[in-house]
Amino acid sequence: MKINDRAVGEGAPCYIIAEMSANHGGSLDKAIEILHAAKAAGADAVKLQTYRADTITLETDKADFCLPSDNPWQSHVSLYSLYQKAYTPWEWHKPLFEEAAKIGIDVFSSPFDASAVELLESLNAPVYKIASPEITDIPLLKKVAQTGKPVIISTGIANLDDLELAVKTLREFGCKELAILKCTTAYPTPFSECNLATIVDIATRFNCVAGLSDHTLGLVSPITSIALGGKIIEKHFILDKSDDSVDAFFSLDEPEFKQMVQGVRDAECAIGKVEYNITQSAQKNMLARRSLYFTRKLCAGTILTDEDIKSVRPGFGLHTQYYDEVIGKTLAVDVELGDRVTRDSIIGFVEK
Repeated sequence: MKINDRAVGEGAPCYIIAEMSANHGGSLDKAIEILHAAKAAGADAVKLQTYRADTITLETDKADFCLPSDNPWQSHVSLYSLYQKAYTPWEWHKPLFEEAAKIGIDVFSSPFDASAVELLESLNAPVYKIASPEITDIPLLKKVAQTGKPVIISTGIANLDDLELAVKTLREFGCKELAILKCTTAYPTPFSECNLATIVDIATRFNCVAGLSDHTLGLVSPITSIALGGKIIEKHFILDKSDDSVDAFFSLDEPEFKQMVQGVRDAECAIGKVEYNITQSAQKNMLARRSLYFTRKLCAGTILTDEDIKSVRPGFGLHTQYYDEVIGKTLAVDVELGDRVTRDSIIGFVEK
Protein backbone atom coordinates (compact mmCIF):
# COMPACT_ATOMS: atom_id res chain seq x y z
CA MET A 1 0.00 0.00 0.00
CA LYS A 2 0.99 3.64 -0.36
CA ILE A 3 0.48 6.46 2.12
CA ASN A 4 1.14 9.76 0.39
CA ASP A 5 4.33 8.94 -1.52
CA ARG A 6 5.54 6.37 0.98
CA ALA A 7 5.46 2.64 0.14
CA VAL A 8 4.31 0.53 3.09
CA GLY A 9 4.74 -3.23 3.11
CA GLU A 10 7.14 -5.89 1.85
CA GLY A 11 10.52 -4.45 0.92
CA ALA A 12 9.84 -1.11 2.65
CA PRO A 13 10.89 0.08 6.11
CA CYS A 14 8.32 -0.24 8.87
CA TYR A 15 5.85 2.65 8.92
CA ILE A 16 5.79 4.04 12.45
CA ILE A 17 2.74 5.90 13.73
CA ALA A 18 2.62 8.11 16.82
CA GLU A 19 -0.92 7.99 18.19
CA MET A 20 -1.84 11.39 19.64
CA SER A 21 -5.28 10.36 20.90
CA ALA A 22 -6.14 12.51 23.93
CA ASN A 23 -2.55 13.39 24.77
CA HIS A 24 -2.97 16.98 23.57
CA GLY A 25 -4.73 17.58 26.90
CA GLY A 26 -7.19 20.02 25.35
CA SER A 27 -4.52 22.35 23.95
CA LEU A 28 -4.02 23.00 20.24
CA ASP A 29 -0.54 24.35 20.94
CA LYS A 30 0.34 21.09 22.66
CA ALA A 31 -1.14 19.12 19.74
CA ILE A 32 1.12 21.03 17.35
CA GLU A 33 4.05 20.46 19.67
CA ILE A 34 3.30 16.72 19.56
CA LEU A 35 3.58 16.82 15.75
CA HIS A 36 7.05 18.33 16.02
CA ALA A 37 8.18 16.00 18.82
CA ALA A 38 6.93 12.91 16.96
CA LYS A 39 8.82 14.02 13.85
CA ALA A 40 11.98 14.53 15.95
CA ALA A 41 11.54 11.06 17.48
CA GLY A 42 11.49 9.43 14.03
CA ALA A 43 7.77 8.79 13.55
CA ASP A 44 6.50 8.59 9.98
CA ALA A 45 3.02 9.76 10.94
CA VAL A 46 0.83 11.12 13.70
CA LYS A 47 -2.68 9.73 14.05
CA LEU A 48 -5.63 11.66 15.44
CA GLN A 49 -9.07 10.48 16.52
CA THR A 50 -12.01 12.29 14.97
CA TYR A 51 -15.17 12.25 17.03
CA ARG A 52 -17.20 14.34 19.43
CA ALA A 53 -18.76 12.96 22.56
CA ASP A 54 -22.20 13.24 20.98
CA THR A 55 -21.13 11.33 17.83
CA ILE A 56 -19.75 8.37 19.73
CA THR A 57 -22.15 7.93 22.67
CA LEU A 58 -25.16 9.42 24.48
CA GLU A 59 -25.13 11.94 27.31
CA THR A 60 -26.65 9.82 30.04
CA ASP A 61 -25.66 8.34 33.38
CA LYS A 62 -27.67 5.16 32.88
CA ALA A 63 -25.81 2.04 33.96
CA ASP A 64 -25.07 0.89 30.42
CA PHE A 65 -23.18 4.14 29.77
CA CYS A 66 -21.18 4.21 33.01
CA LEU A 67 -17.63 2.93 33.31
CA PRO A 68 -17.20 -0.17 35.50
CA SER A 69 -15.02 -0.09 38.61
CA ASP A 70 -12.21 -2.09 36.95
CA ASN A 71 -11.98 0.28 33.97
CA PRO A 72 -8.79 2.40 33.95
CA TRP A 73 -10.89 5.49 33.20
CA GLN A 74 -13.57 4.84 35.84
CA SER A 75 -12.91 8.22 37.49
CA HIS A 76 -14.66 9.86 34.53
CA VAL A 77 -17.84 7.98 35.53
CA SER A 78 -19.56 7.93 32.12
CA LEU A 79 -18.56 7.35 28.53
CA TYR A 80 -19.80 10.81 27.61
CA SER A 81 -17.65 12.62 30.17
CA LEU A 82 -14.60 10.55 29.17
CA TYR A 83 -14.99 11.37 25.48
CA GLN A 84 -15.81 14.99 26.22
CA LYS A 85 -12.40 15.29 27.89
CA ALA A 86 -10.49 13.20 25.36
CA TYR A 87 -11.78 14.36 21.97
CA THR A 88 -9.82 16.42 19.45
CA PRO A 89 -11.90 19.49 18.48
CA TRP A 90 -12.82 19.37 14.82
CA GLU A 91 -11.65 22.92 14.21
CA TRP A 92 -8.12 21.80 15.11
CA HIS A 93 -7.90 19.33 12.26
CA LYS A 94 -7.14 21.82 9.49
CA PRO A 95 -4.26 23.58 11.30
CA LEU A 96 -2.86 20.19 12.35
CA PHE A 97 -2.95 18.89 8.77
CA GLU A 98 -1.32 22.11 7.56
CA GLU A 99 1.43 22.02 10.19
CA ALA A 100 2.16 18.37 9.46
CA ALA A 101 2.55 19.13 5.75
CA LYS A 102 4.87 22.01 6.60
CA ILE A 103 7.25 19.91 8.70
CA GLY A 104 7.06 16.77 6.55
CA ILE A 105 5.19 14.23 8.64
CA ASP A 106 2.02 12.38 7.63
CA VAL A 107 -1.14 13.02 9.62
CA PHE A 108 -4.38 11.06 9.40
CA SER A 109 -7.15 9.94 11.72
CA SER A 110 -9.59 7.35 12.95
CA PRO A 111 -13.10 8.54 12.07
CA PHE A 112 -15.90 7.35 14.33
CA ASP A 113 -18.91 8.25 12.22
CA ALA A 114 -19.86 9.42 8.71
CA SER A 115 -19.54 13.12 9.54
CA ALA A 116 -15.95 12.51 10.67
CA VAL A 117 -15.17 10.88 7.32
CA GLU A 118 -16.60 13.92 5.53
CA LEU A 119 -14.40 16.25 7.58
CA LEU A 120 -11.30 14.17 6.87
CA GLU A 121 -12.11 13.95 3.17
CA SER A 122 -12.31 17.75 3.04
CA LEU A 123 -8.72 17.76 4.34
CA ASN A 124 -7.63 15.07 1.83
CA ALA A 125 -6.61 12.57 4.51
CA PRO A 126 -4.15 10.13 2.86
CA VAL A 127 -5.33 7.02 4.73
CA TYR A 128 -8.01 5.98 7.22
CA LYS A 129 -7.62 4.02 10.44
CA ILE A 130 -10.54 1.99 11.73
CA ALA A 131 -10.27 1.63 15.50
CA SER A 132 -10.97 -1.90 16.70
CA PRO A 133 -14.30 -1.08 18.43
CA GLU A 134 -15.56 0.29 15.10
CA ILE A 135 -14.78 -2.90 13.14
CA THR A 136 -18.40 -3.94 13.60
CA ASP A 137 -19.76 -0.55 12.40
CA ILE A 138 -20.53 -1.75 8.88
CA PRO A 139 -22.02 1.58 7.64
CA LEU A 140 -18.80 3.35 8.73
CA LEU A 141 -16.66 0.76 6.94
CA LYS A 142 -18.67 1.23 3.74
CA LYS A 143 -18.31 5.00 3.96
CA VAL A 144 -14.53 4.78 4.46
CA ALA A 145 -14.08 2.16 1.71
CA GLN A 146 -15.94 4.34 -0.77
CA THR A 147 -13.29 7.05 -0.44
CA GLY A 148 -10.89 4.74 -2.28
CA LYS A 149 -8.15 5.58 0.23
CA PRO A 150 -5.93 2.97 1.90
CA VAL A 151 -7.38 1.62 5.14
CA ILE A 152 -5.68 0.37 8.32
CA ILE A 153 -7.75 -1.58 10.83
CA SER A 154 -6.92 -2.89 14.31
CA THR A 155 -8.10 -6.26 15.62
CA GLY A 156 -8.40 -5.17 19.31
CA ILE A 157 -11.84 -6.30 20.40
CA ALA A 158 -12.79 -8.12 17.20
CA ASN A 159 -12.83 -11.87 16.76
CA LEU A 160 -12.00 -13.65 13.51
CA ASP A 161 -15.60 -13.55 12.24
CA ASP A 162 -15.74 -9.79 12.87
CA LEU A 163 -12.46 -9.31 11.07
CA GLU A 164 -13.50 -11.39 8.08
CA LEU A 165 -16.75 -9.42 7.74
CA ALA A 166 -14.88 -6.11 8.02
CA VAL A 167 -12.34 -7.09 5.35
CA LYS A 168 -15.08 -8.40 3.07
CA THR A 169 -17.05 -5.15 3.47
CA LEU A 170 -14.07 -2.89 2.87
CA ARG A 171 -13.00 -4.74 -0.26
CA GLU A 172 -16.51 -4.96 -1.68
CA PHE A 173 -17.02 -1.23 -1.30
CA GLY A 174 -13.80 -0.02 -2.88
CA CYS A 175 -10.85 -0.54 -0.56
CA LYS A 176 -7.93 -1.83 -2.61
CA GLU A 177 -5.09 -1.18 -0.15
CA LEU A 178 -5.51 -2.72 3.29
CA ALA A 179 -3.40 -3.18 6.40
CA ILE A 180 -4.44 -5.05 9.54
CA LEU A 181 -2.75 -4.41 12.89
CA LYS A 182 -2.69 -7.02 15.63
CA CYS A 183 -4.01 -5.26 18.69
CA THR A 184 -5.10 -6.15 22.20
CA THR A 185 -7.50 -3.63 23.68
CA ALA A 186 -6.21 -3.71 27.23
CA TYR A 187 -4.51 -0.74 28.88
CA PRO A 188 -1.74 -1.62 29.40
CA THR A 189 -1.64 -4.97 27.61
CA PRO A 190 0.05 -7.85 29.48
CA PHE A 191 2.69 -9.58 27.36
CA SER A 192 0.89 -12.88 27.86
CA GLU A 193 -2.03 -11.53 25.84
CA CYS A 194 -0.06 -9.98 22.94
CA ASN A 195 -0.04 -13.09 20.72
CA LEU A 196 2.26 -11.42 18.23
CA ALA A 197 2.46 -14.65 16.22
CA THR A 198 -0.93 -13.62 14.82
CA ILE A 199 0.87 -11.00 12.69
CA VAL A 200 2.22 -13.77 10.47
CA ASP A 201 -1.23 -15.34 10.10
CA ILE A 202 -2.87 -11.99 9.30
CA ALA A 203 -0.51 -11.34 6.40
CA THR A 204 -1.16 -14.73 4.80
CA ARG A 205 -4.83 -15.17 5.71
CA PHE A 206 -5.92 -11.76 4.41
CA ASN A 207 -3.19 -11.15 1.82
CA CYS A 208 -2.46 -7.72 3.23
CA VAL A 209 0.10 -5.62 5.04
CA ALA A 210 0.27 -6.65 8.71
CA GLY A 211 1.55 -4.85 11.77
CA LEU A 212 0.97 -3.98 15.41
CA SER A 213 -1.10 -1.46 17.32
CA ASP A 214 0.58 -1.74 20.69
CA HIS A 215 -0.63 -0.96 24.21
CA THR A 216 2.06 -2.78 26.19
CA LEU A 217 4.49 -0.93 28.39
CA GLY A 218 7.97 -0.55 26.94
CA LEU A 219 9.52 -1.51 23.63
CA VAL A 220 9.66 -5.32 23.54
CA SER A 221 6.46 -5.92 21.58
CA PRO A 222 6.95 -3.39 18.78
CA ILE A 223 10.54 -4.46 18.15
CA THR A 224 9.57 -8.14 18.24
CA SER A 225 6.81 -7.49 15.71
CA ILE A 226 9.44 -6.56 13.12
CA ALA A 227 10.94 -10.05 13.25
CA LEU A 228 7.46 -11.45 12.55
CA GLY A 229 6.99 -9.38 9.41
CA GLY A 230 5.19 -6.39 10.94
CA LYS A 231 5.31 -3.43 8.54
CA ILE A 232 3.35 -0.89 10.59
CA ILE A 233 3.69 -0.01 14.26
CA GLU A 234 1.31 2.29 16.10
CA LYS A 235 2.14 3.44 19.61
CA HIS A 236 0.64 6.18 21.80
CA PHE A 237 2.83 9.28 22.08
CA ILE A 238 2.89 11.98 24.77
CA LEU A 239 5.10 14.98 25.49
CA ASP A 240 5.25 14.48 29.25
CA LYS A 241 3.96 11.45 31.15
CA SER A 242 2.95 13.68 34.03
CA ASP A 243 0.45 15.50 31.79
CA ASP A 244 -3.23 15.30 32.70
CA SER A 245 -4.19 12.99 29.84
CA VAL A 246 -6.43 9.95 29.89
CA ASP A 247 -3.82 8.01 27.90
CA ALA A 248 -0.66 9.13 29.70
CA PHE A 249 -0.20 5.92 31.69
CA PHE A 250 0.49 3.71 28.64
CA SER A 251 2.04 6.25 26.23
CA LEU A 252 5.68 6.74 25.27
CA ASP A 253 7.34 10.13 25.64
CA GLU A 254 9.75 11.49 23.03
CA PRO A 255 12.97 9.84 24.34
CA GLU A 256 11.21 6.47 24.70
CA PHE A 257 9.58 6.75 21.28
CA LYS A 258 12.93 7.67 19.74
CA GLN A 259 14.48 4.61 21.41
CA MET A 260 11.69 2.45 19.98
CA VAL A 261 12.22 3.84 16.48
CA GLN A 262 15.96 3.18 16.72
CA GLY A 263 15.28 -0.34 18.00
CA VAL A 264 12.93 -1.00 15.09
CA ARG A 265 15.44 0.30 12.56
CA ASP A 266 18.21 -1.77 14.15
CA ALA A 267 15.97 -4.86 14.07
CA GLU A 268 15.20 -4.30 10.39
CA CYS A 269 18.89 -3.95 9.66
CA ALA A 270 19.72 -7.08 11.64
CA ILE A 271 17.06 -9.17 9.88
CA GLY A 272 18.56 -8.19 6.54
CA LYS A 273 18.35 -10.80 3.77
CA VAL A 274 19.18 -14.46 3.19
CA GLU A 275 22.97 -14.46 2.97
CA TYR A 276 25.57 -17.23 3.37
CA ASN A 277 28.69 -15.42 2.16
CA ILE A 278 31.26 -14.21 4.68
CA THR A 279 30.51 -10.54 5.33
CA GLN A 280 33.02 -7.76 4.94
CA SER A 281 33.30 -7.26 8.70
CA ALA A 282 33.82 -10.99 9.27
CA GLN A 283 36.62 -11.24 6.70
CA LYS A 284 39.12 -9.90 9.22
CA ASN A 285 38.41 -12.92 11.42
CA MET A 286 39.61 -15.44 8.84
CA LEU A 287 42.46 -16.01 11.31
CA ALA A 288 40.02 -18.15 13.24
CA ARG A 289 39.57 -20.65 10.40
CA ARG A 290 41.80 -23.69 9.99
CA SER A 291 43.90 -24.54 6.97
CA LEU A 292 46.98 -26.61 6.10
CA TYR A 293 50.47 -25.49 7.18
CA PHE A 294 53.92 -27.14 7.16
CA THR A 295 55.06 -28.18 10.61
CA ARG A 296 58.83 -28.17 9.98
CA LYS A 297 61.61 -27.30 7.56
CA LEU A 298 61.51 -29.58 4.48
CA CYS A 299 63.43 -29.83 1.22
CA ALA A 300 61.97 -30.04 -2.26
CA GLY A 301 61.46 -33.68 -3.27
CA THR A 302 60.33 -34.78 0.21
CA ILE A 303 57.46 -37.28 0.24
CA LEU A 304 54.98 -35.72 2.63
CA THR A 305 53.72 -37.57 5.74
CA ASP A 306 51.18 -36.68 8.40
CA GLU A 307 54.04 -35.36 10.53
CA ASP A 308 54.87 -32.70 7.92
CA ILE A 309 51.45 -31.06 7.62
CA LYS A 310 48.87 -29.98 10.16
CA SER A 311 45.40 -28.40 10.17
CA VAL A 312 45.81 -25.24 12.24
CA ARG A 313 44.70 -21.68 12.55
CA PRO A 314 44.90 -19.29 10.63
CA GLY A 315 42.93 -19.97 7.47
CA PHE A 316 45.30 -18.72 4.78
CA GLY A 317 46.68 -22.06 3.65
CA LEU A 318 45.20 -24.85 1.54
CA HIS A 319 41.71 -25.98 2.59
CA THR A 320 41.68 -28.84 5.11
CA GLN A 321 39.52 -30.94 2.77
CA TYR A 322 42.74 -31.69 0.80
CA TYR A 323 44.67 -33.11 3.77
CA ASP A 324 44.39 -36.76 2.69
CA GLU A 325 45.26 -35.91 -0.93
CA VAL A 326 48.41 -34.02 0.04
CA ILE A 327 49.79 -36.83 2.22
CA GLY A 328 52.08 -39.00 0.03
CA LYS A 329 52.58 -36.26 -2.55
CA THR A 330 56.03 -34.83 -3.37
CA LEU A 331 57.08 -31.38 -2.19
CA ALA A 332 57.86 -29.01 -5.10
CA VAL A 333 59.81 -26.38 -3.15
CA ASP A 334 61.82 -25.92 0.04
CA VAL A 335 59.63 -24.87 2.97
CA GLU A 336 60.00 -23.62 6.57
CA LEU A 337 57.96 -24.25 9.70
CA GLY A 338 54.79 -22.12 9.40
CA ASP A 339 54.75 -21.85 5.62
CA ARG A 340 51.35 -22.27 4.01
CA VAL A 341 50.58 -25.43 2.09
CA THR A 342 49.58 -24.23 -1.38
CA ARG A 343 48.71 -26.00 -4.62
CA ASP A 344 52.01 -24.79 -6.10
CA SER A 345 54.04 -26.30 -3.27
CA ILE A 346 52.89 -29.86 -4.11
CA ILE A 347 53.92 -31.66 -7.29
CA GLY A 348 50.93 -32.93 -9.28
CA PHE A 349 48.31 -31.45 -6.96
CA VAL A 350 45.08 -30.36 -8.62
CA GLU A 351 42.66 -28.30 -6.54
CA LYS A 352 39.01 -29.33 -7.00
